[in-house]
Amino acid sequence: MQTYNSRNEVPDKYKWDLTEYFSGEEELKTTIKNTEEALKKFSLYKGTLKDSNKLLEFLKLVFETMNDVEDIYVYTYLVNDQELGNSNSMKNKAIAEKIYAGFSSESSFFEPEILSFTEEEYKNLFNNSELNNYKFVLDQIYRAKKHVLSESEERIITELTHAADHFDDMSSTMLNSEHDYGTVEINGEKSIITSTNYRNLMKNKDSLKRKEIRESYSKALDNYGTTSAQLLNSYVSLSETVAKIKKYENAWDAKLFNLNVPNEVFKTLVDTVENNVSSLQEYYKLFKSELGLDKLTLNDTALEMSNNETKYSIEEAQSICLEALKPLGEDYLTHFRKVFDNHYIDYCTYKGKCSGGYSFNTSTKDSRILLSFNGDLDDVSTIIHEGGHNVHHQYVKENNPSHYREISSLVCEVASLTNECLLSSFLAKNGRTLEEKKAGIDNILGVIISNLFGAVREGKMEQDFHNEYLTNGAVTKEYMDKLTVDSLSKYYGDTVELDKYANVSWMRRSHYYMDFYLYSYSICISVASYVAKHILDGDTDMLEKYINFLKTGGDTWPIDAFKVLGIDLTDSKVYEEAISYFDSLIEEYKNIK
Repeated sequence: MQTYNSRNEVPDKYKWDLTEYFSGEEELKTTIKNTEEALKKFSLYKGTLKDSNKLLEFLKLVFETMNDVEDIYVYTYLVNDQELGNSNSMKNKAIAEKIYAGFSSESSFFEPEILSFTEEEYKNLFNNSELNNYKFVLDQIYRAKKHVLSESEERIITELTHAADHFDDMSSTMLNSEHDYGTVEINGEKSIITSTNYRNLMKNKDSLKRKEIRESYSKALDNYGTTSAQLLNSYVSLSETVAKIKKYENAWDAKLFNLNVPNEVFKTLVDTVENNVSSLQEYYKLFKSELGLDKLTLNDTALEMSNNETKYSIEEAQSICLEALKPLGEDYLTHFRKVFDNHYIDYCTYKGKCSGGYSFNTSTKDSRILLSFNGDLDDVSTIIHEGGHNVHHQYVKENNPSHYREISSLVCEVASLTNECLLSSFLAKNGRTLEEKKAGIDNILGVIISNLFGAVREGKMEQDFHNEYLTNGAVTKEYMDKLTVDSLSKYYGDTVELDKYANVSWMRRSHYYMDFYLYSYSICISVASYVAKHILDGDTDMLEKYINFLKTGGDTWPIDAFKVLGIDLTDSKVYEEAISYFDSLIEEYKNIK
């Protein structure tokens, strides 16, 4: 795989095209200016919203302006992640954040005014039939009557939150740009250890080299562990304080309310997974056996059980994804081809680029996908995963007005994880070698480990450290270190040997700054494995349901969206079936020839 020292060296065909958002700096500046002018109009509607015609006008203005605010924010976010630390990009992103905060501030009178209406006044609004197009939006607001404060209080909270909540950005910059993780010599050549190439480096066959890499990386993390804990503590403090001010019991209570999901869903999920950690331990027993290791340590867990050494070019990765997705039908494939044909992906790695992979869209624009492509099967998996998000948004955008195109985190990962299940099935059947076939199964085993077992483990940790803050007033490095080691011990049992650096993994977890997002992966992999199995078995009814599910907009609560697929989230069955699927994959791996 070609390596690059800077973005300037990367061929244009491997970079995302952002011109759909803005053609360049001048168009961005013009849109910023126009958006700032539009925000000034919001206050003209203050005190007028009992008039249904004025309310309708205001809603149209709000969502039209919001579309521009999103475009500005996402564009500057993407450009900033191309080269972290670029002063102009940082400046534009700061302007975008200010505009985003301004949008929230200038519209802060809206919810309190709606909530001041009596039930009769609220009901009478919908005598204007056009307002029914916004009824779900308005109902979401009105149901939160006891949690929305006065206009001035809402404005203060909004402005302070946007001014203070940069903890994730600071953590990301520290992890991806400022930390010096050292260098490692491999085959006579020195490589700089970065967050983007760390996992790939840890696949080195030399156990001593893996130990050297992990120790160097972990030492750098641990040296700044106190700072990482301070950032996390500050985020938790802000989250819990805002929840309390808004009259929620805590931040978790606020999350449940906003999702309109009973706590029973998550309790059932956690209980089911924690009662079945033996399945995870069976995997690691197989892992250890396949690799012929006397003992299995954290230095070894990034290795591929299948010993698949196949490297994929970007073009080969694209072809595999399209072949794997054929069971979803030609219409789905047409949508997925747009991801490649329209240059939606930024593939390559170099120092200074944000690590990881994500898909980021606005209401009116298709997403752009950031990757750290190193040519491994993991990278192929990331393409089909993030491409699933892109196609999901395409379907939502085609079938819903712009104000109903935001999809709940509890739903959106189904589209990406279903694709990963299909990729693994394709490789298991069509791999060019025995090891590539094994890699197909091992890949989806890894996806389930990460998204079901791993996400539940760390999601429960997130609840625990929020509770620690509420109980003892602070989240410290010492607490997070112990919580991490205890959690790993519970899930690994005696199958993986922990060491003195087992504590540092929490410092890398950006999801801790994303409001209990991790549980969404666990629910979604459970649903995705269920859906994929049925579709691969030729269930045309499930395929039709699935495409309809992908078209479902933001005017449907998550728990109702899953009913389109015939799934009840409060029933342990869907989680038990996911674990049963995991168990069957272990057996399939053992028997593959």
